[in-house]
Amino acid sequence: MSSSATRRVELLRHPGSPSSGVVRRIDLEISVAAEDALRLRYFVDGDVQRIVLPPPAPPRAADGLWRHTCFEAFVAGEGSGAYCEFNFSPSTQWAVYGFTGYREGMAPLEHVLPPKVTASVTDDRIALEALVSRETLLALPGGPALRLGLAAVIEHSDGGLSYWALTHRGDKPDFHDPGSFVLRLEREQPW
Repeated sequence: MSSSATRRVELLRHPGSPSSGVVRRIDLEISVAAEDALRLRYFVDGDVQRIVLPPPAPPRAADGLWRHTCFEAFVAGEGSGAYCEFNFSPSTQWAVYGFTGYREGMAPLEHVLPPKVTASVTDDRIALEALVSRETLLALPGGPALRLGLAAVIEHSDGGLSYWALTHRGDKPDFHDPGSFVLRLEREQPW
């Protein structure tokens, strides 16, 4: 598969999340890397000194990343209730979980090719790039298209968490809600 045009979206803060001015904006670029991997590039603009970041760590699978500053992607095949949850930490650790249905049958997916995560941090920006292999996405059950829900959890230095996603459908943040998987990608060329 050849590289496709970059799609840009903005993540929105859940109305119940603190609006302390720590984060001004979260943007996301979606494209296909030269190696046919799905490239997700998250950009957090704000007062980064007031964001709690996990320390750098070796790139490996780790649980509980979503409890701190973390970037997420939920991916389902069209017409399927099964989906994958990808967690990407600025530490470069990651997690991949499979679900058989809405918050059901959660299990770590160890047979997938691990995502590649890189991050850079300045005083006013966090940039994280995650590459998810095409093979991982093609293995998902369902029709010819993929539905994505993209999200972020930001831990503030005052202990609060803010929740960001393409859309929010309830009073509480729920990134697993299949109705929030609103970005559509064809499995076949072009992505």
